[in-house]
Amino acid sequence: MERQLSRKEDQSGRVVELNRYPSRIVSLVPSQTELLYALGLDERVVGITKFCVHPEKWFRSKRRIGGTKNLNLDVIQELNPDLIIANKEENNKQDIDRLEKDFPVWVSDVNDLRSALEMIRSVGDITITDPSALIREIENGFEHLKPLNPAKRVLYLIWNAPYMAAGTDTFIHDMLQRCGFENAVPLTRYPELSMEQMVDLNPEVVLLSSEPFPFKEEHVRELQRYLPFALVRLVDGEMFSWYGSRLKLASSYFTDLVGSIPK
Repeated sequence: MERQLSRKEDQSGRVVELNRYPSRIVSLVPSQTELLYALGLDERVVGITKFCVHPEKWFRSKRRIGGTKNLNLDVIQELNPDLIIANKEENNKQDIDRLEKDFPVWVSDVNDLRSALEMIRSVGDITITDPSALIREIENGFEHLKPLNPAKRVLYLIWNAPYMAAGTDTFIHDMLQRCGFENAVPLTRYPELSMEQMVDLNPEVVLLSSEPFPFKEEHVRELQRYLPFALVRLVDGEMFSWYGSRLKLASSYFTDLVGSIPK
């Protein structure tokens, strides 16, 4: 199916030119890979990263093009995509700059629910699919999410040795706020924190993410020794950081989480 030249602006402000119907799509981001599956693009997706674990049948069958930050550019060249879907934060700029010399590369920039829904609409537009039902489902779920009242100060950790936390300009931060948490970390991005700094932050709740570092019960016990008055809890990191179709599951997960926090 040939198309007239199409010009689409991505979320980083770049203009992406497509000269045909995208039928060989490579995804460089796990949460956006899952979105492509939800949009019914099974045969049209030819390459994914080694971290694209959802859906499992794609993880087992699709060609893998390396990790999000260590792409195998030779494999991508071999796949000869007519559309690459990337992300400003999760992929390296130098890789994007290299790939866009040969292929159309659409880059998302997602920091909150609003920009996530914009991304979903735009991916639907660029792939000629209709995400409207998915967007309505996500919006409806978050509209019914009742946040903690009063809010509780939270420390959300994503990494161990060194400890790293989610800062104020992240998608995770927006999800925390929607749950009724007040981010105890006043810094941006993903700052490293010493144990002394975490004690000084005096969080009421500490959430240990399942990704990118897979926190376990042993880490709960360790942190509880230093933060005896905080509630320390393991959480599903995909619910807090995957900004594609997994959002339709996130609001229900957050409702259960909020309900389990003592008032």
